[in-house]
Amino acid sequence: MTTALSLRNIEKSFGVFKALGPVDLDLNPNERLGIIGPNGAGKTTLINCITGVLKPDNGTVHFMGKDISHLLPHERARLGIARSFQIPRPFIGMSVLENLLVPLDYKHNVHNKEQRALELLQSVGLHNRAQDPSGSLSQLELRKLELARALASDPKVLIADEAMAGLSDTEIDEVLDILMRLNESGVAIIMIEHIMHAVMRFSQRVVCFDTGQLIAAGTANEIANNEIVQKVYFGEQTHH
Repeated sequence: MTTALSLRNIEKSFGVFKALGPVDLDLNPNERLGIIGPNGAGKTTLINCITGVLKPDNGTVHFMGKDISHLLPHERARLGIARSFQIPRPFIGMSVLENLLVPLDYKHNVHNKEQRALELLQSVGLHNRAQDPSGSLSQLELRKLELARALASDPKVLIADEAMAGLSDTEIDEVLDILMRLNESGVAIIMIEHIMHAVMRFSQRVVCFDTGQLIAAGTANEIANNEIVQKVYFGEQTHH
């Protein structure tokens, strides 16, 4: 079976500081993968290397069997790698619908962009806010719009970067429901999250990073009971 994503020997340094690596990591088609780790563990650097925002010092990134290490971020997005950002930044002067028409303008072969935008809003539960100004959205609605914008490229892989930060338990459940439906539709999802009960519920497999290294991988239960993870990550959380 061809992996959706395959990272080999990925390393990234900033001056003398080694932020990542070497890291080997695979994501299977339609998999739900959780990535956890303390602040500064290298999670964001890893995602930036996957999406092309950063060029690794060493290593390769393969997507659906193709080496994409040389591709720019927009080229990777068009192939099917999308991400949502931790802090949503919609186009405040535009309506919710118009916020989706912008990324759809960059996608080829969309015959009815407005209809597609409405379908995306329906998928995240924002169809009734289509004509409202994006600046009027609640924090939960902003997270939903951020996911919808990421989905405008019809990704095969979606990276959800702390999509539930600052939300209540009920709101977290809403976002989890959206992500589960997306996964059921065939999208592989990488969830980077500090809300442990959410990432453990969602993920089929969890990997833990610390100081740029992948230190543990397994099911949610295996990770929760891993002594190294407990010391590095859960221990850190109990002191905050």
